[in-house]
Amino acid sequence: MSPDRHFDALETRSIDEREHSFFSLLPAFLRGLATVMPAWERRFGGIDPASIVDRQALARLPVLRKSDLVEIQPEAPPFGGLAPLSGARVFMSPGPIFENQGLANDPWGLARALFAAGFRRGELLHNTFSYHLTPGGFMLDEGARALGLRVFPAGPGNTEMQIDAICRLKPAGYSGTPDYLKVILDAALEKRRDVSSLKKALVSGGALFQSLRDDYLARGITVKQAYATADCGCIAYESAAGVGLIVNENIIVEIVRPGTGDIVAEGEVGEVVVTALNEAWPLIRFGTGDLSAFLPGASPCGRTNRRIEGWLGRADQTTKIKGMFVHPSQIAEVGRRHPELGRLRLVVGRHEDQDAMVLHAESQSADEGLARAIAGTLSSVTKLSGSVKLVPAGTLANDGKVIADERQYD
Repeated sequence: MSPDRHFDALETRSIDEREHSFFSLLPAFLRGLATVMPAWERRFGGIDPASIVDRQALARLPVLRKSDLVEIQPEAPPFGGLAPLSGARVFMSPGPIFENQGLANDPWGLARALFAAGFRRGELLHNTFSYHLTPGGFMLDEGARALGLRVFPAGPGNTEMQIDAICRLKPAGYSGTPDYLKVILDAALEKRRDVSSLKKALVSGGALFQSLRDDYLARGITVKQAYATADCGCIAYESAAGVGLIVNENIIVEIVRPGTGDIVAEGEVGEVVVTALNEAWPLIRFGTGDLSAFLPGASPCGRTNRRIEGWLGRADQTTKIKGMFVHPSQIAEVGRRHPELGRLRLVVGRHEDQDAMVLHAESQSADEGLARAIAGTLSSVTKLSGSVKLVPAGTLANDGKVIADERQYD
């Protein structure tokens, strides 16, 4: 292993070593949560933490969603009894949801992502993530300092002052949203200011479109992305290989069917669910609400952890039809009652000036009796009437979409 290529030896462990390391620690971690924080014991629902020794066992635990935190936290402020009251900082994200920062070094795991993006000890990072209310600025700041970087805490906005700081301090790279870097570069070009010290960037918080990546590369800046959230920290990151995002060490990522906790088949698009052994902000099967899928094999860069495709949309596709909400979990329930079916997609449209829904269902059979039975189940589960269209297996796109709202509102 070359020290220039990898952050540490954890990145090149075998899959078995990594799984064994995580699941040898998880039972005791869960037992500690249940002992100290009764709210976690209630969430485990009587499942013995000692039995959570692999991914199959982990999948028995319920998924914790942001909507759960919005409901739970006001009952026992600020964290709903799911995190200790000690720590370094408390943050507030939209919801509102409060997050706890512990005292550990690099608590959000961003040093590894910065290293993979080409940053090295002693360099100066121009950090434009916000330090206000939400943890974004501190996430990159803590990771950078753990890597041995110096940080200019620019925060967002005040573009002219940012350009002045870059001209004077000559930072090696940028961190912030993908779009804001272009704002800075374009404004500097217009004002004929020299910001050419910027040679690399780690971006997050938005989509890095290929056209934008190409534009930066043409200006001499190599841009890599990190998939990070205020709740989970750095979930996955891009390396020099540029093929997918590599899952961070010391967390477990699952891909589940939207609206459920059910693991999808390898390569299937579903919701990203994260389990992190973070004592200050423990998250056990936390549903991010983001869609992605696992890529096969390991990265060409030599890192051996699993890879995901990146952000593929949002999992929360709840839709109001005829004045009633229909949830992806309800469509999943239809599938559970008819295990002979493959993928399902509820298509919502308009017919004769009324909402209409058609459930597209992959099936080996085109039997009308089966279609009528499925329609009855759909009505029973959603309390709404709809038709069923049976389609051949493999017909529906692998994009994680369970409910497709095709109504035109213009």
